[in-house]
Amino acid sequence: MTALFTTVHLALAAAWAGAMGYSLLVVQPKAERYFAKDDDLEDFLLVMAHGNRWKVVPLIAALLVTAALAGIYYLLPVYLVAAVIFANVSWRHWPARVFALPAERAGFRKRLKVQAWAMTVLVGGAFLTGLAATSGLI
Repeated sequence: MTALFTTVHLALAAAWAGAMGYSLLVVQPKAERYFAKDDDLEDFLLVMAHGNRWKVVPLIAALLVTAALAGIYYLLPVYLVAAVIFANVSWRHWPARVFALPAERAGFRKRLKVQAWAMTVLVGGAFLTGLAATSGLI
């Protein structure tokens, strides 16, 4: 059973890290080049973000549960830090950003990128550590 939980756990971590990386490295830069007007870019990013928290919350819960069931307890603090950052982005950053003045938007986008990169590095690092540890490499 441990192998099953480990496999599920690693697949979930890879999916989250991969989705974040794709967004940061592909979607957001292309959107910034595509939209000439800041209002249009912000509308697009808002549409892209809408509803995502309720896809990620169960993903984080599943990562925590599968890490515990697989016996890779040392990854739990990493996911908890990523979860705290995610909660800040979801319940503080985006609500404030929706009501931000146009002059404030660039600052919000910059702060979001910093937090998104932090989550990506944490989850990607947890994935690689979990993979290496469960493969006997460390």
